[in-house]
Amino acid sequence: MVKGLQIISKNLLKEFKARVDFSLSKALAKKTEEELPVDYFQFYNSVSSVYSSKIEGEDIDFDSFFKHKFLNVKYKPNYTKRSDDLFKAYEFVFENRLTKKNLFKAHKLLSKNYLPKSQRGKIRNNPMFVINENDRIEYAACDQHKVKEELAKLFKDIKLLLKTKLKTKEVFFYAAMCHLVLLKIHPFQDGNGRTSRLLEKWFLLEKLGNEAISIELEKHYYLNRENYYANIKRLGLDYELLDYSKGLDFVLMTVGSLR
Repeated sequence: MVKGLQIISKNLLKEFKARVDFSLSKALAKKTEEELPVDYFQFYNSVSSVYSSKIEGEDIDFDSFFKHKFLNVKYKPNYTKRSDDLFKAYEFVFENRLTKKNLFKAHKLLSKNYLPKSQRGKIRNNPMFVINENDRIEYAACDQHKVKEELAKLFKDIKLLLKTKLKTKEVFFYAAMCHLVLLKIHPFQDGNGRTSRLLEKWFLLEKLGNEAISIELEKHYYLNRENYYANIKRLGLDYELLDYSKGLDFVLMTVGSLR
């Protein structure tokens, strides 16, 4: 049992364990046995980059990005540049430890082509709202004056979890919770979704090792994006009133890609 967590709730852990009715370790081992005609790590980084980008509405498909990365097929730079940036961020994750400082560096990489330099890898200093497709406010994020404090709590929890021995189900649970908490804080001007999904994969890599790169979280979220957004929204419309007890459906999505 992990004690001393400040912002990540563990109240759903018992129910999460009960609902995951298959061996995550066996499913992951089976997935990593797949033979690929290209570099294993670059292939799965490509999958992550494309589908995390597509969740945000980027006009990119995996077939084209695969040809771009592995077959040297040329496309207009605007077509691939944001997914290329995200690919670089996933490469950075693979080569660096999970810390708050490094998360800011990863955000700086992935936001290169949609944020000005002054906002890349920087905490926002203004109010933040999520606007839906009907141009209505559907979420009021953490107050800008509290973002730094809330991020500090999150990374204290992450540091504690990284040094604590966890069972496989616990690893997946806390990885999803890291994703959810960062997303709800919404610390950046843009790129919060991409960065939160990156954080989840990063946590899995830290705890499970290199084989975690093959977990197609981002693709699973994209293919089930209506549920993904609905499960995020279920916690509430205001950061100060979030109810993480309603987050079970979200954290269960993290293991969906292994089924």
